[in-house]
Amino acid sequence: MTTQPESFPRRHARTQRFILGAPRAFSVAPDGSRVVFLRSPSGTERANRLWVLDVPDGAGRSGTGVPREGLERVAADPGALLAGSSEELPAEERARRERSREGGAGIVGYATDAAVEMASFALSGRLFVAELRAGTARELAVPGPVIDPRPSPDGRYVAYAARGALRVVEAEGGDDRALTEEASGNVTHGLAEFIAAEEMGRSRGFWWSPDSDRLLVSRVDDTPVRRWWIADPAQPERDPQRVAYPAAGTANADVRLFVTDLSGARTEVVWDRVRYPYLAHVHWSAAGAPLILVQARDQLSQLFLAVDPDSGATRMVHADEDPHWLDLFPGVPAWSPSGQLVRVADEGGARVLAVGERPLTGPQLHIRAVLDVSDDNVLVSASAGEAADDPEIGEIHVYRVNELGWERVSQEPGVHSAVRAGGVTVLVSAVPDRAGTQVRVLRDGKHVATVASHAEDPGLSPRVQFTQGGARRVPCALLMPSDYDGVTPLPVLMDPYAGPHGPRVLAAHNPHLTSQWFADQGFAVVVADGRGTPGRSPAWEKEIDGDFTLSLDDQVDALRDLAKSHPLDLSRVAIRGWSYGGWLAALAVLRRPDVFHAAIAGAPVTDWRLYDTHYTERYLGDPTKAPAAYAKSSLVTDEGLSDPAEPHRPLMIVHGTADDNVVFAHALRLSSALLAAGRPHEVLPLSGVTHITPQEQVAENLLLLQVDFLKRSLGME
Repeated sequence: MTTQPESFPRRHARTQRFILGAPRAFSVAPDGSRVVFLRSPSGTERANRLWVLDVPDGAGRSGTGVPREGLERVAADPGALLAGSSEELPAEERARRERSREGGAGIVGYATDAAVEMASFALSGRLFVAELRAGTARELAVPGPVIDPRPSPDGRYVAYAARGALRVVEAEGGDDRALTEEASGNVTHGLAEFIAAEEMGRSRGFWWSPDSDRLLVSRVDDTPVRRWWIADPAQPERDPQRVAYPAAGTANADVRLFVTDLSGARTEVVWDRVRYPYLAHVHWSAAGAPLILVQARDQLSQLFLAVDPDSGATRMVHADEDPHWLDLFPGVPAWSPSGQLVRVADEGGARVLAVGERPLTGPQLHIRAVLDVSDDNVLVSASAGEAADDPEIGEIHVYRVNELGWERVSQEPGVHSAVRAGGVTVLVSAVPDRAGTQVRVLRDGKHVATVASHAEDPGLSPRVQFTQGGARRVPCALLMPSDYDGVTPLPVLMDPYAGPHGPRVLAAHNPHLTSQWFADQGFAVVVADGRGTPGRSPAWEKEIDGDFTLSLDDQVDALRDLAKSHPLDLSRVAIRGWSYGGWLAALAVLRRPDVFHAAIAGAPVTDWRLYDTHYTERYLGDPTKAPAAYAKSSLVTDEGLSDPAEPHRPLMIVHGTADDNVVFAHALRLSSALLAAGRPHEVLPLSGVTHITPQEQVAENLLLLQVDFLKRSLGME
């Protein structure tokens, strides 16, 4: 009997989009001797192990003259540490993973001491430490469930959150004690609140001092936050989940910050929390006083504050204002080794890196993140800016920047990032013509090792043409069927996300796998990143201020322009998307049925008043002050719903019933509005599924059902 090869949808689901088995979460020892990372044993196994790569010094060579690769060794294996028992995640850990869209298992996160000699991590709510030089791991017996354990810089202690308190234990296992009181009511210590983890990029709630004698600890009281109930209708015997969800225009959690010593004595950090309630970022290094970034609720102003750890008083280091909004960026604020403020700012019409008060870059680069700050330079990731000679569509590169200028570290066209310390750089690269990512270890710029990937080969190579469409030069990726004859007009599938912080037009292989699979079903697939997506200038990103529907205008303009030079059948155009892309897909068939003939809306935000404060108010403002902006960008208030003259285009709404980010109520409200307007539609509820990738069988069949719906709707059968 011949075994049939597995379909792409099944392999795509089983491998979690072909990311299982790929190395990630790198840390480099300050002496450059070790690289620590996570990786699962194969491309179909979810449980990550903690690995150590011993980095060659660059001098050792094999007999062929090729640099000797470093030695990889396992530092911690979750299967051995749990003695083969399955993981049982505490509710707080499940919530953390949902916020970070973490679909892996085993060791999904870790922290190290300053020397990168010890790592700590949690498994099943239990605390473990690994000695990275020796390659041994052991459990510390402490009260659980343990969340986010982090060693002190000197490696003597491990701090962790448990039962709403922040606790500390000696690394050898003794003298475990609480530094704060345990949870009382709705108060927690040492954990990030919902919107910090979901929208600000701050997943932490405590930070060690460089001297290991004190910590900054956040205290979160979510009593003011409105409570929602999320239930699984398919499991009526289960209690609903009670969630504190800060919807737009409603109260946020009250967040305070304390300097806490190892005896539990604490001093509150003082700033104008009424005017600047958002604690966005925290930085504490030996180069200066503790540094915090706080934002106003409207995100039009923010302060960089230095903290006196003895008194809790703060002084302003820098202030920013913007008429649209102020974005947050990974890696900043920070102190340079010489004590200057490192930040990313929108100045002179460009996204620039500034050290002190001096911008070090200009409109040639569009800075995306700060990766490392050293005595000699700042390592950043950036795309081509508005003034660049070559638009480099979809490319993101790593650069070294100092007062003399900038130098590109990554060379291949693609999407690159890096981690650096001790003269060693771990360069992670994804390129269009090679599956997955390549991880190269560089010492002083020279290749000395490669970190192997166990991810499966997709067996599918996207045929991507990167181009621009429309008068605004919208970045686009166009994909045709693998066996396309180059002449026959094809039905079109628009496949966008098109929202803030979510670029889809990337010069890499794997991001376009699903689009290519859809193309091979007989579509010309168009991915377009319009205004609002991370792009070439702040103005490009901020043009959607007060009006999300500009995203739809750019999809239409790009489509029509591409049809002038490519055989696209504009009489058969469909659109699919998830989250913001799901909202955009539904908006397309409701507002522009003259252009779009079918849509699949996955987990769509249908009423922006039901989405969270920090994200929604940044773009649409306070709903009590800007109701028109919310109405215009809403699907359930669409005046076109009741217009009998408008064509009723096929619409499939897909939504997980357990989604606590874009809650299932969004789908229900849209369905109710469509039903009241007499508009036929389909609703596909995913029982027990959250906002991230559903279970393997569900994910596979969801792709197959989408193709079936699209072919039926466009008359392709």
